[in-house]
Amino acid sequence: MDKLRKYWWLIGLLLALGVAVLSPLASPHPDGLERVAEDEGFLNQAQDAPYQIIPDYSFPGIENEALATVVAGLVGTAFLFGLGYALAWLLRRRSERATGSPQHGTDAP
Repeated sequence: MDKLRKYWWLIGLLLALGVAVLSPLASPHPDGLERVAEDEGFLNQAQDAPYQIIPDYSFPGIENEALATVVAGLVGTAFLFGLGYALAWLLRRRSERATGSPQHGTDAP
């Protein structure tokens, strides 16, 4: 049990990557907000985002739609994990500097 506590972040990452691999099995129907806009007749007033890193949850350049969705999910998950890990690392270093003592006992940031 102590080992699980030490690597909780790795378990979370693996679960998120597993969900990304299963993403082609998600419902093709619109999500709640899009559905309400469609039902109420104002969906056509929606504007595109000012930028799109991975448009329509499909990685550009991959012909197979299911594979493109999986790759987009994996890239997005890895990117956000890296961003969160870096933020946690920076906050931990800042805390250590402020208190003057390193935080021992964990392997994660």
